[in-house]
Amino acid sequence: MITPVPTFTPLPAGTLTAARAVIGLPCPLPLMAWPVRAGFASPAEDYIEARLDLNDLLSSQPEATFFVRVRGRSMVKAGIDDGDLLVVNRALQATHGDIIIAVVDGDHTVKRLHAQGGIVRLVAESDEHPSIHLVEGQTLEVWGVVTSVIKQFRQ
Repeated sequence: MITPVPTFTPLPAGTLTAARAVIGLPCPLPLMAWPVRAGFASPAEDYIEARLDLNDLLSSQPEATFFVRVRGRSMVKAGIDDGDLLVVNRALQATHGDIIIAVVDGDHTVKRLHAQGGIVRLVAESDEHPSIHLVEGQTLEVWGVVTSVIKQFRQ
């Protein structure tokens, strides 16, 4: 027997989430107990394992977390594309290999931090974009460590 999908009138995008954020309530969403296969399809169980609040998943330190939208393609090999939304934690200490939001001589950028042997570079993850090799006299400010990337395929 096929169960019909109920019809509903959708609220404007973000209405519930925005309302919950204003009054400080979490917005937990269902986390299904089964993984989704990216290969051959399999019958899916209709079972909810838990409720998952994206605030908890994306930020262990909400007071130190912010979002920033990516413009450009210098990090595509790291899975970061033009238009993606990055989750950035300012409380984390940036270490070698982290993807960071940096300000170099007043310009904002997202790059992978290379800091070893006294050499600091900001490495692009693209064959089409150069890495930034810092030289004496340049200023570098780390604004935070990228902890997650959010991709939207459709709004």
